[in-house]
Amino acid sequence: MFTLLFLFLSNLLLVFLFPGVFAAFGVTTSGSNLLVDSGAGLVTTINTANGDITSMVFNGMQLQDSTKFTQLSSGLGSANVSHQVTNYTAIITTKTNTITHYYIVKSGINTLYIGTHASAEPTVGELRFIARLSKATVPNGFLVSEVNGGTAIEGSDVFLLDGQTRSKFYSSVRFIEDQVHGVGGPGVGVFMIIPGVGYETSSGGPFFRDINNQGTAQQELYFYMNSNHEQTETFRTGFFGPYAMAVTTGAAPSPSLDTSFMENLGLEGYVPASDRGTVSGHYSGILSGQPVTIGFKNSAAQYWATGSGGYFTRDMMKPGTYAVTLFQGEIEAGNGTVLVTAGQTSSITLSSSLDTPAVIWAIGTVDGTPAGFLNAENIQTMHPSDTRMSDWGPTTFTMGYSPVASFPMAQFQRVNNPTTIQWTASSNQIGARTLRIRTTESFAGGRPQISVNNWNSSTPAAPIKVDSRGVTRGTWRGLNQFYDFAIPTNTLVAGSNVIAINVISGSSGEGFLSPNFVYDSVELF
Repeated sequence: MFTLLFLFLSNLLLVFLFPGVFAAFGVTTSGSNLLVDSGAGLVTTINTANGDITSMVFNGMQLQDSTKFTQLSSGLGSANVSHQVTNYTAIITTKTNTITHYYIVKSGINTLYIGTHASAEPTVGELRFIARLSKATVPNGFLVSEVNGGTAIEGSDVFLLDGQTRSKFYSSVRFIEDQVHGVGGPGVGVFMIIPGVGYETSSGGPFFRDINNQGTAQQELYFYMNSNHEQTETFRTGFFGPYAMAVTTGAAPSPSLDTSFMENLGLEGYVPASDRGTVSGHYSGILSGQPVTIGFKNSAAQYWATGSGGYFTRDMMKPGTYAVTLFQGEIEAGNGTVLVTAGQTSSITLSSSLDTPAVIWAIGTVDGTPAGFLNAENIQTMHPSDTRMSDWGPTTFTMGYSPVASFPMAQFQRVNNPTTIQWTASSNQIGARTLRIRTTESFAGGRPQISVNNWNSSTPAAPIKVDSRGVTRGTWRGLNQFYDFAIPTNTLVAGSNVIAINVISGSSGEGFLSPNFVYDSVELF
């Protein structure tokens, strides 16, 4: 008893001598607000009427914007907000008919541990967590997504500022690489952490990418769970996370966030490690030099693992049967199925079944990306109209002379149509041949049609529709598709040949919003 009294009086004296520096961990109620004190410098205020975060004070600095708040989706409107404190852990629960959202604070740690359970997509906007922070306190976001003062040039989300195109979409990072992202200012950093299984209930797979930051009058920091930004899968429901928002004095936190304590908090939909399983396996047949990813998915969850030397392991998977995909770069190369059982390790062997015929020539690498093509190195962080882009063409590509980097990564019906390939064939290279064009995404029904010398190909069927803009807002990741054009005998000649690739579509549009597609590779065999 004496020791506890001594500690209490000592802390009280410190608070008196250094107000605001040492505070007591816990939750207090003030009118319609909950004040959650980490005891280490971060005090978070949550509105009990709707679950919005209306204030975040860190070491005396106000991180929260005063006009727009930190919230789930676009704000839940109204919700039931409750709290409990147990074992030096504060749990704030916000509930609606379809959403249960948790903020968890551990004593002495300036991190909001977060989990979101959704039984249906919210009616108040996309399923996302968005922190709207004070630009004065945290002015430093992603330059490519700083749009404040810019002029909109496409929709309401691509801007021109200081001669450069900017967009919140350009802050995106592939899920497989996105463990920590953040913003900051003098003496402070605010970071989203998506550890381990953080993306397991999201949709889109390892190469999907979504908004991380936008700089407007506020500094916006995001964790997107579901969105329609070039989405190729049905949305999942269930527990999203755990994820976290960590506040530091500036340094980025480790992506290895320990969330094991959350297993005992009774969070809706949370699956503990003891109820999860592992998959270990072997793969073969991948093109040398290509990165290997193994993807797992079913209606409840998605995961991925990086392959190395023919082997891979993925742990912390929820039980169930999963479709397994072997990726060569970003293109599907092989498939399988595996059953995951809690507490056990399942095994699977995968081999590439990707059709890779012996070619006469090829432009680009079969990897599901336009890497190496003209403007491919910039397209994820710039609009195609950006002055830093190279001239899109139309392009004439001469086999054996033109560098691959001069071949356009994307073709737009009203910008750089057609792309022409000039090729001098020998007598043993002619005859009936096939030209294969692989694409990574399309917009407005854009797909290729070709002419070879005086022969015109038939019109291919329209590609599978993804209801979203793509390449103009920073991604080439859609659905990998390929088009085979059977070139008849007597079409090619020994000597000079001209192959023209045109974008066709039943839709229309202007400029870079005209029908288009993104190239993966072009092969003749």
